[in-house]
Amino acid sequence: MRILFITQWYPPEPVTLPGELAESLVALGNEVTVLTGFPNYPYGKTYSGYPQRPWLIEMVNGVRVVRAPLYPDHSRSACLRAIHYISFLFSAIIVGLLKCQRPDVIHVMSPPIPVGMAGWTLATLWRRPYTLEIVDMWPETLVATGMLHNQKALALVGRVCDWLHHRAAAIRVITPGFRSNLISKGVSPAKVRVIHCWANTESLKPVSPSLATGRQLGFEGRFTVMFAGTIGLAQGLDVVLDAAALLRDIPNVQFVLVGDGLDTARLRQRAEDEGLGNVRFLGRFPADRMPELYALADVLLVHLRDHPLFRITIPHKVLAYLASGKPILAAVEGDTADLVLCTHAGLSCPSGDPAALAKAVRELAKMSPDARRSMGANGREAACNSYSRHHLVGQVLAMLKDVTQNRAPEGSTATAVTSAERSA
Repeated sequence: MRILFITQWYPPEPVTLPGELAESLVALGNEVTVLTGFPNYPYGKTYSGYPQRPWLIEMVNGVRVVRAPLYPDHSRSACLRAIHYISFLFSAIIVGLLKCQRPDVIHVMSPPIPVGMAGWTLATLWRRPYTLEIVDMWPETLVATGMLHNQKALALVGRVCDWLHHRAAAIRVITPGFRSNLISKGVSPAKVRVIHCWANTESLKPVSPSLATGRQLGFEGRFTVMFAGTIGLAQGLDVVLDAAALLRDIPNVQFVLVGDGLDTARLRQRAEDEGLGNVRFLGRFPADRMPELYALADVLLVHLRDHPLFRITIPHKVLAYLASGKPILAAVEGDTADLVLCTHAGLSCPSGDPAALAKAVRELAKMSPDARRSMGANGREAACNSYSRHHLVGQVLAMLKDVTQNRAPEGSTATAVTSAERSA
């Protein structure tokens, strides 16, 4: 099957799922072209070695990657971010028509919604079905992260999202809560499939901790609670600093934040101003070093601001945590906490509650190493058995085959693809 996969972000940007999906689909015997932008995330600056030009075509691990120019930005400015998204919308349509072959199906990773609009446009021009993969729920995410406050603009975004949802031949969502959200907006339940994100159990796996690296990075002799990932508004990591202040009476407990984002500089300055020596910022590390870092942690932390959207969200870091074989502290309610508790992979506590977070850390620190190892082993088992890449990519492929072999569900603009058209 010939698949056009449209996503605004793709490796070498630090987003692993699009590349893993594309490469896995190729391994299953499909011809995959990725239509994406020039790499600029998360700093909003075009990467060295990728000067912007009308287009760039690469072959990466069997995947044909077609890059379209865009206005790079990752600031807090809603106006600049809109220009960033819209620039890719128009360039993706033009470059897609010029440099991509007509596929059997178009699969779109959304948001941002202009990517979905580009997918619908190409699907309409080529008379091919398109499917959506929703990894963030818009416009709810824009409200939750504080990116957009204007009610008229939010209403417009909501109407465009609804329009795209109803015209997709099928929709993949990554949590049960996302499915319920779409159905409550009038999307046909028949077209919405829950296919979880996967844990890369091959590259993320338990490894022996390096004592030398532990000494170098300041882990030796410390009970370390590690947060790894984007440090932004949605994560609400002020609670970590507040909890650290409450834990000063346990000298060996520390919080380590690995990653970067819009809120890093402010949090770092706040920790310095308040003399929080038990909070440390290590910055970003390459993906291939994360197993080594996870191995040095005693507990892995996930936290999101308390918001209705985040109760139906499962950050991808949770799957990485499971695969690493370390106990998880889920300081968030809803689908994420349910996953961690149902797999017996760790503890949970309410979001945005420093006292509850500090109490949970105290409880984990008092546990025996064997008890914590048991939690980690439970998480690893769940990652390998229920959240494996091979199994879940197979479900995505089955969805794509369904929409090419059957007439699109009611409300979709896509038509069935005949054998003659498929050979075109």
